[in-house]
Amino acid sequence: MEATDEALDIQAQVLQTTLQEITATRRASAANVEKDGEGVDDDDDEVAEADDCCVICLDSISEPCTAMPCAHSHFDFVCLVSWLQEHPNCPLCKAAIYKVRYVDSTSNESFYRVPNAPRPRNTNENNGNGDQSGNPALSNLLRQRRNDQRRRRDRDANTHSTPTPGEAIERRRHIYRHQLYSLHVGSNRISGYKPTPTPDQFATTPHLTTRARLWIRRELQVFAFLSDPEPTAGPSGSTSNASERELTRRRNNAEFLLEYIIAILKTVDIQGSAGQAEDMLADFLGRDHARLFLHELRSWLRSPAHSLVAWDKEVKYPHASSTGEASRKRKAQNSLDVDDEGEDNIRRHASGSERSQTPRWPERNTHHRQTGHERIWRRRDFGRSPRRDGNSESNRQGSG
Repeated sequence: MEATDEALDIQAQVLQTTLQEITATRRASAANVEKDGEGVDDDDDEVAEADDCCVICLDSISEPCTAMPCAHSHFDFVCLVSWLQEHPNCPLCKAAIYKVRYVDSTSNESFYRVPNAPRPRNTNENNGNGDQSGNPALSNLLRQRRNDQRRRRDRDANTHSTPTPGEAIERRRHIYRHQLYSLHVGSNRISGYKPTPTPDQFATTPHLTTRARLWIRRELQVFAFLSDPEPTAGPSGSTSNASERELTRRRNNAEFLLEYIIAILKTVDIQGSAGQAEDMLADFLGRDHARLFLHELRSWLRSPAHSLVAWDKEVKYPHASSTGEASRKRKAQNSLDVDDEGEDNIRRHASGSERSQTPRWPERNTHHRQTGHERIWRRRDFGRSPRRDGNSESNRQGSG
């Protein structure tokens, strides 16, 4: 019973935080409209930084390197080495370059030494190491690097071309329909993956919250009742008004659920043993979708990727055919259009932000088995009129 009360207190805290955040956001938005005459575009925080550009070829840098000793690093390795064959000076500052630092195919730091380049007087390097920079070795190195670069670009063009936002969302829908879980990557220096952030880190690190919002805002568009509606045919006036109302309603739903998930991250562990985060999110997305959603969010937060495009390219999944018959059966049960009750729950909670800060508790999705935990929720009054069955009514009359 104590565990149940604790779970209820946690969800009450999450809902209170959600409603307060939504109220504060709307007030800030209204103040900005009055001050500037236009709303603040929250998407500005989500603009991914453009890839660094090589100053020699003006293309994106695929193999980073650093010129020594000036330490300029705005070059692709192949471009800089080719440049140094003709001009043994930095393209930016014209300083003499005697070596180039880069990462080899085994992810180890290596150095390419420029032929006949002057060395700093204080260097302790053995002059014999310069043998690797002779013309035959240089030609072989450049040829190998160019071939590797060409193969990488061909592969990226064929299999990792940047999809449109619609294509990216459709790919995410495929993940949910087939219940595909991204493959785990260990936390270490080579992979760049980090441990899962804790609730305290979310509460004290704005960067983590911004990063989570970036992913959550796109992921919620996977679900039909949270994505922008398709235009429907009909009279132009009525269609426009209906579409506008539907768009506003879905965006409000997504706004509420976004703040709700952020509040969860600041309160409980994403995949704690008690499953509290999953329980609270299952009210809106369903159990299977909630579990997969949190797994994917954890993968994104641990990843070193700085943009959704980069994460989409690096994350790996098992093939849908390898998940077995059980996944094919779940596919029919996990339609992304079955969350009408989740939408009702969002409207019920979100309406509280306009009238009261007292959270109102959701009805559980009917396609989930009712647990004892949920039966307790149904017996308690959290802002709604209590349900009375025939037995309770007859008892009341008898007592009267």
